[in-house]
This record gives sequence, structure tokens and C-alpha cells, in this order.
Amino acid sequence: MIFRASGDCGERKLVILMRNDIKMSKGKMAAQAGHAAVVCALASQKKDKKNFDAWMAAGQSKVVLKVDSERELFEFKAIAEAQSLTTSIICDAGRTEIAPGTYTCLGIGPAPAALIDKVTGELKMM
Repeated sequence: MIFRASGDCGERKLVILMRNDIKMSKGKMAAQAGHAAVVCALASQKKDKKNFDAWMAAGQSKVVLKVDSERELFEFKAIAEAQSLTTSIICDAGRTEIAPGTYTCLGIGPAPAALIDKVTGELKMM
């Protein structure tokens, strides 16, 4: 299935905040980001269909940013939820590289880029 932007639906994106203080391989980080993206997208499809549909039509933009701690991850979760943004926090099962119960990343969106940037705009790319 191919989705292409049709008309002006405004820029939408999904942001993944990845903990920078955990030692994970690139593959592990990619898997965790995938979990966050899928869970956020499915939640958004139910909770915020207009933004989900616009994001799908425009190519499903995703950006991975870094945070320095679990505490920071949960702070951004609270801020995003206070702005009524869809979030998904990922807790690892511990089957491969890291301890079970480790919170690895947070998905936010999809939503208008301007709204997400108000929450995460100061963070650096992973």
C-alpha cells in the first residue's frame, strides 16, 4: 500500500524520545523506536483519527530525539499528555540487551508538527 500526500493536510509527525543513558545497540534502538511508533500510531488511529489520517497521507514522518534519563522521559510524557498529545512509553521485556522493566523510549503523536515542537523542540537528534 502506498500513501501519498493529497492536498494541504498540514505537516504532521510522530516523535520518539530515546534514552541516551542506556547502552543499546543500533538495532535495539531501532526496535524500540519501532515499538513506540506502532503503539502511538494505533492509539492515534482510535483517539485522534483526523491527525492519524493526515499523517498517513503525508508519508508518516518520524523523528528520533534523545533524552538523558528515565526521569526526563516521564517529564516529557506528562507535558505531552497535558497538551492532549497521544503518547506511548515503551518498557523493555529484557530478553536481549537490557534489564527487564527498563523504560527505553517515548512516542509522541502523530500530531501537527507545531504542537509537538512546543514540547520537544529543544531536544537534539539521536
